[in-house]
Amino acid sequence: MSAQAVGWWWIPALVLLAGGPLAAHEEGVAGDDQGRVLAAAEGAVLPQRARVEAVNRMLRQRLDELLPRLMRESGIEMWLVVSREYAEDPVYLTLVPEPVFAARRTTILMFHDRGADGVERATVSRYDVGDLYRSVWQGGDLEQQWQRLGELVRERDPQTIGVDVSHDWPVADGLTASLRDRLLAALGAEHAARVVSAEKLVVRWLETRSRLEQEVYPHVVALARGVIAEAFSDRVITPGVTTTDDVAWYIRQRFADLDLQAWFMPYVNLQRPGVACDPDNPFCGTSGVIHRGDVLHTDVGICYLRLCTDTQEMGYVLRPGERQAPAGLRRALAVGNRWQDVLTAAFVTGRSGNEILAAALDAARAEGIRSMVYTHPLGFFGHAPGPTVGMWDNQGPTPVRGDWPLHPDTAYAIEGNVIVQVPEWDGQWVRIKLEQSALFDGDAVRYLAGRQTRWHLVR
Repeated sequence: MSAQAVGWWWIPALVLLAGGPLAAHEEGVAGDDQGRVLAAAEGAVLPQRARVEAVNRMLRQRLDELLPRLMRESGIEMWLVVSREYAEDPVYLTLVPEPVFAARRTTILMFHDRGADGVERATVSRYDVGDLYRSVWQGGDLEQQWQRLGELVRERDPQTIGVDVSHDWPVADGLTASLRDRLLAALGAEHAARVVSAEKLVVRWLETRSRLEQEVYPHVVALARGVIAEAFSDRVITPGVTTTDDVAWYIRQRFADLDLQAWFMPYVNLQRPGVACDPDNPFCGTSGVIHRGDVLHTDVGICYLRLCTDTQEMGYVLRPGERQAPAGLRRALAVGNRWQDVLTAAFVTGRSGNEILAAALDAARAEGIRSMVYTHPLGFFGHAPGPTVGMWDNQGPTPVRGDWPLHPDTAYAIEGNVIVQVPEWDGQWVRIKLEQSALFDGDAVRYLAGRQTRWHLVR
């Protein structure tokens, strides 16, 4: 059954029908499950043309249902997003429909909150932008385009005009200096005085997930997890031959073959008995040839249907005669899962990222768990805006971004690590580095495609 035949809205079900990632991931993936994961991934990724309808349907819902609420919450009556080709505002491509790749010349998007009549969407540009933005300029030279913008603003007479300038949030700082100069001149003194930063609106727009996005997101995460399961298997790894770099490049190539965009180079490393892990080293791991008895770790991220993932999982290379990882390693992974529970229990609507961090670290210490937290939002970007919950090099408060409050319907990479002594390794410390994509619905955190609770096993 093809994706085109069933329609894009069924794509989360495709993985289940194939018996792949969503069916296996809550308890981890091992052994024969890896082949089923591979089969699922092969048939569950939409071709480029079919993605247009999926993305645009989600975008229309965001613009119709989400944007009016966020503009009012942010106190912005009019929002102007101005971009030039080759220098697009970071938020621009989250606002325009597929198959738009870039701004055309100077493209101005205008959003005007008309109260009970909803938010007017228009483009002060020569062309409509898909069927989501009608053009309100008949054409002419650049000077006439700016003049027309000024006329439109004065006709609508908004009391607040939000523009994308920000000292603290790069994603909300997309208005270039020259465009800002042109904009203020076009508005005239009276309306230029009403210009304010739209940073709150931009962050809330980027961090909030719509109903349709929440339906689709588990599928995207499951695809990323499926490739990890495949990579950490004897389909890919020959102990004594394959290197960590070989596996990293396999993952990158596999994403490319599936037409999935990696947003950073996959990372693979190993730990092994006799190669000490300094308890103060936040990561612990080395590269090189993979041998039996090694612990493996990977960090990967993809973006598909405009939604990005970030995932870290652990693997173990079985020694001759072993059918599972040693008990000490299984316990270490269980400690990592308990740490995840402690962290996600600290997610409470309205708490800042810094408050969540402090609560989670205190609770983990009370249980004797040695942990680090460096959790971040996910969405249109892998490192998205929203509340920062710790950083690997700062386990204390993070100014500004750590002060941002937690809102419902926001997604996160639940990221960090625990360090545990393993008896089978003569008490050597092992870092369990975990990261899973999850959604906070206002009451609780739920993993979008399960989480790793069993070791990936290379037989």
